[in-house]
Amino acid sequence: MRVLPVGEDALLVEVASGEDAQALHAELLRRRAEGSLSVREIVPAARTVLLDGLADPARWAAELTGASVPPAPSRTGAAIELAVRYDGPDLADVAAHWGVSAQEVVRIHAATEFRVAFCGFAPGFGYLTGLPPRYDVPRRATPRTAVPAGSVALAGPYTGVYPRSSPGGWQLIGTTRAVLWDHARVPAALLTPGTRVRFVAVDGAGAV
Repeated sequence: MRVLPVGEDALLVEVASGEDAQALHAELLRRRAEGSLSVREIVPAARTVLLDGLADPARWAAELTGASVPPAPSRTGAAIELAVRYDGPDLADVAAHWGVSAQEVVRIHAATEFRVAFCGFAPGFGYLTGLPPRYDVPRRATPRTAVPAGSVALAGPYTGVYPRSSPGGWQLIGTTRAVLWDHARVPAALLTPGTRVRFVAVDGAGAV
């Protein structure tokens, strides 16, 4: 674990893996909830966690350096289910990369329980982990200039859902009508770090 100062009142904590980042994020949330950590924001990423708005960053830098962090606890409560029509233009390419049929890709993906590791790229976009490493896929050699909102996609170890139309190079395997970002909703993001997610295969992808 490496702790780096960011400005006057923030720290960036670098860890070895995504699992370590999720565990550290969960532990810091626990400490904030119990009142032992006063911080404005705790923002996880692939292998870092940012603590912004610390009252005493020097003390926390010393405490976190070399600290032992317990594994992230299992998330309680029901998983969010997203209805997906597995009709993506890259489904056949993903099947070929995995060495299985397109139907098997659907079965594997829909049978997996995912967890939102972190959010980014666009408001409402969550990076979901859960597939074993053997199912990692490369990004497209040539990104698309416009990926439709609701596209369910794979890249590297992650699954994601595009909350709005945007350029992108992920492999598109399906579509959903779920609203990932809604300013009128509290919270606005449907998917937040730590949330459990399941994809449900349907003939026509309805809302959550």
